[in-house]
This record gives sequence, structure tokens and C-alpha cells, in this order.
Amino acid sequence: MTLEILAIVSCVLASVPAINVAVNLLFYRPAPRVARHKKEMSRVSVLIPARDEESNIHHAAGRVLSNGFSDLELIVIDDHSSDRTAELVTELTDQDPRVRLLSAPSLPDDWGGKPHSCFTGAADAAGDYLLFIDADVALEPDAIERLVAFMDKTHSDLASGIPRQVTATLTEKLAVPLIHFVLLGFLPMMGMRWTRWPAFSAGCGQLLIARRRAYEETGGHRTIKASRHDGLQLPRAFRRQGLKTELFDATNLASCRMYHDAQEVWSGFAKNATEAMASPSAIIPWTLLLIGGQVLPPLLLLATWLTNAASSTMALAATATAMVYFTRMVLVWRFEQSILGGLLHPLGILLIVAVQWFALVRESLGRPLAWKGRT
Repeated sequence: MTLEILAIVSCVLASVPAINVAVNLLFYRPAPRVARHKKEMSRVSVLIPARDEESNIHHAAGRVLSNGFSDLELIVIDDHSSDRTAELVTELTDQDPRVRLLSAPSLPDDWGGKPHSCFTGAADAAGDYLLFIDADVALEPDAIERLVAFMDKTHSDLASGIPRQVTATLTEKLAVPLIHFVLLGFLPMMGMRWTRWPAFSAGCGQLLIARRRAYEETGGHRTIKASRHDGLQLPRAFRRQGLKTELFDATNLASCRMYHDAQEVWSGFAKNATEAMASPSAIIPWTLLLIGGQVLPPLLLLATWLTNAASSTMALAATATAMVYFTRMVLVWRFEQSILGGLLHPLGILLIVAVQWFALVRESLGRPLAWKGRT
């Protein structure tokens, strides 16, 4: 009887992301391809906050400058780097007048490093649109004109998308693709699109584009100055002002390799976890949803086989397991993710849940994580 109840529960929990992904993929669409003449319509300021990014900044800047957008400026905000980041950008400013280097002022005590750098760059930018990208993001040559076309077509004030996530190590393959799974599996995009409720806020801090007017109206990054999760908090700030935020599929617009080893994956996901899944009010529901709906089904299927359980119980466990893997493999196919990571999906879920609890415990003990030399 216990196995049967667990099988029913796991089926219900597994159906939540399965249904959401099926519906959300109808809404989560790429930015449109546009006629070349439309790129003349607006000016775009691309802003890259950079702290110790000498291994990434030259490539990221080069990919921005490869865009054929006619009215473009690139502003790199050096956030007190201890490596050659500023030197490499200075070399680019000598080669291309569209590039400027700003040095972020000293960080105030009540600001986070990235929001402070982004706000500094936005104050100095001249564009009608502000495109914020991380220093490890590589844009495609038509990305900027397509982003502007998307903003114009949807009349959005802020929009965001998840770039194609490049993964190499096993830990990356397990954890990083779950960004898509969590977003599309648990955010009802109809609610995001048809309302302005802050509860439906979502975005990816790797790639955000905002209308300058709307950014200034909301206060921009100043309204989230202590945040470590601008991908979530900036859209939320816009929606609190009644402005429209949108999501688009950025798989063929940009790529990003977030982390390079297990330590970076663990620390990177933990550093902003308490602003999302690992908040005290959210972590238990998220744990039950993820463990009960994504890890429990294959374990139950194995248990029903080993114990020769009733066929109805085995059928329920098999149905739940099928939903888990079908949902994940659809995302693997759609977003060019690791097949190995998809097959090991329950292990990835366990890893992410462990990171959330680790982050919450650290925060509760007053021991914030360090990232690039800052806590």
C-alpha cells in the first residue's frame, strides 16, 4: 500500500513539469529573423560587467563587435580586476571606436558587485536599448538586430533568454542544463505573458535587454543593488512598476560556458540560491517537487520490480518515470544539451537540491559564500 501511495504522489509531481514544458515550449520561441534594413532603427549599448575576466573578455567583445548593427556601442565596466581584463579592453578601444572601458567606482557597502557595475555602465550609455551580457557570453552575428526586433514586435520593456549552455565536465552536464528545466518546468509562461504579476518574473542574468526609458523609470539595477540574482530580480522590479517583461529562446542567439569545474558549479549555483529556490519559504516545496517528482519515480520503478509489487503500482511508477525522462530528453533535444546529463537527470536533481540546502544553511549561519574575492 505504501508503494502504491508513493507511486501516485510521484506521478502527480512528475506531471507538473511535464505539462508545463509541453505548454511553455509553445510560448518560448526564438527572436525573429528580420530584414537587414530594420537594424537602422535604434541605438544599442552593450554593457559587459567584468571582474577578472581576462580569459573571456576578448572573445566576448569580439563577438559583440561582429554584429552588423549600425548604431552600436560596447561598454566594458571593469570591476577592480586583479588580472589583465582592463589592459585587454584598452587594446580594443585603440582598435575600434565603438568600444569604451569604464572603471567601476569603489563598491558601496550596500551594493553587490554586478548590479553596481551594470548601473555604472547604464548611466554612461547612450543607447535606446541597454543589452546586459556576462563576460562569458558569445553573441551570434545577427543577435543584436534580432533582439531589437523582438522588443519591437512584443512591445516589451525588458526581455531575457537563456543562451545555449556549453558544458564539458560531468558536473556541468548534470547541473547547468537544469536552468532550462526549472524555468520551463515550473513557470507558467501564460501567467508571465498575460499578467504583470511579479510572481511570474523570470529571466537569465547572462542576457538581458531593456528599453532605456523603462530602465530609468524603474531605477534599474539600483532597485536590486544588493541582489546576486539579477536574472530574477530585475524582471521582478520591472513588473512591480506595471511594465512588460518577456522571455525568448536564445539558443541560436548566444552561447555561454558558465563554469569549468565542480567547485565553480557548486559555488556558482550556491551564491544566489537563497534569492530563489533556497529561500526559507521556498526550499521545502521545491525539495518535495524535485525529489518527489524527478528522483522518486525511477527508484519506485526499481522497488516495484524487486518486490514484485502489484501491476497497477508498477504501471504508475513506470508512467511517472516515463514523464521524467521524456520531459528531460525533449529539453536535451530542443536546447542542444548533453545526452549524458539527460540520462543522469535524477543525479543532477540531487546535486541541485543539495546546493540549495547548503546555501541556506550557510546563509542562516551568517557565512556567505565568496565569489571572485568577495563575499
